[in-house]
Amino acid sequence: MANTIEIIFLGAMASLGAGLATTIGATPVLSGREVSDKNLDIMLGFAAGVMLAASAFSLLVPALNMNPVFTVWELEPVVLTVLGFFMGAFFIHIIDRWAPHQHFIHGPDKSVVSIKEGSKKMSKRLAATWLFVIAITIHNFPEGLAVGVAFGAENISTGFIVALAIGLQNIPEGTAVALPLLREGYSKFDVIKITLATGLVEPLGGLLGVAAVSFVGGILGFGMAFAAGAMIFVVSDEIIPESHRKGHERAATFGVILGFIIMMFLDNFIVGA
Repeated sequence: MANTIEIIFLGAMASLGAGLATTIGATPVLSGREVSDKNLDIMLGFAAGVMLAASAFSLLVPALNMNPVFTVWELEPVVLTVLGFFMGAFFIHIIDRWAPHQHFIHGPDKSVVSIKEGSKKMSKRLAATWLFVIAITIHNFPEGLAVGVAFGAENISTGFIVALAIGLQNIPEGTAVALPLLREGYSKFDVIKITLATGLVEPLGGLLGVAAVSFVGGILGFGMAFAAGAMIFVVSDEIIPESHRKGHERAATFGVILGFIIMMFLDNFIVGA
């Protein structure tokens, strides 16, 4: 039990560290440095590439290679992986569809209009703040879940690599959040608070993921695939489209490739060493 508690603690702390990396991304903006749209698109592409590689090598491949004896109902790993992958993507689809949120670049989700009209007592500034917070919550929860599930597999090195990967991709995400907030007149202190708050969602997902697979070992493969499906949904539905909106598609694509290569190297060379 002591070992399990230690793993849960490490998973929660690693996901916390990954989440707090969003504040690093806000640092250049807060220091007064201008981040061009092209550089931001490259950074978002890099984040997408890291998430894709982490999903493939750290989550889906281990899930597919699990011994059926150790899976729920002794299902074939491929069946459990497909089921978990679809459920993870569908879970984020439901959250994204019903939770009002504000996208990084192209503004409010369609459901935001009715929320604003029915919230006359809430200032526009406060409403916008929470719309950003909800948007990042949608992104960061599955990322934290992925870190937690990786630690729950009792492979500490893989867990730390996934946490590092998620932390790396959270940096451009922090920049993407800080820029529009500053442009809308938020103070630097407010930007720090909001960016920090969005990062604190990640350890919640991490704690849930590591605790679930630690105490119910049979769902490990399902949990890995679930986290992968959730992350790939975010990449395809949000991050890549955002990085292609301002005419820098090719630069953003090379950002994806660079992020994928770095994560592939970390996962297969360092962990496998």
